[in-house]
Amino acid sequence: MKKCKRESKRMEGAKKTEFTLSAPQAERVCIAGDFNQWDLFSHPLKKDAKGTWKIALDLKPGQYEYRFLVDGQWQNDPNCTAWVENPFGTFNCLKTVQ
Repeated sequence: MKKCKRESKRMEGAKKTEFTLSAPQAERVCIAGDFNQWDLFSHPLKKDAKGTWKIALDLKPGQYEYRFLVDGQWQNDPNCTAWVENPFGTFNCLKTVQ
């Protein structure tokens, strides 16, 4: 008798990619980027006991622009090492997934 093949929610070729932000005083943190069509609320982060907000996304290899939305205010990732200018005169963080 064959076993049922378990369906995977992970996109083929995608890698678990973690994003973190230390913001102990924040009430709500979301991440928006070209991986979610800059949807401001589709990817809320979860806060741990130390005040670090975290999310892990399945992303295919490539480059992704993103920013955090912290209590309604845009914020760049302080752990980011690459940025690109955006049309609003500020910069987006750039994450490379290998």
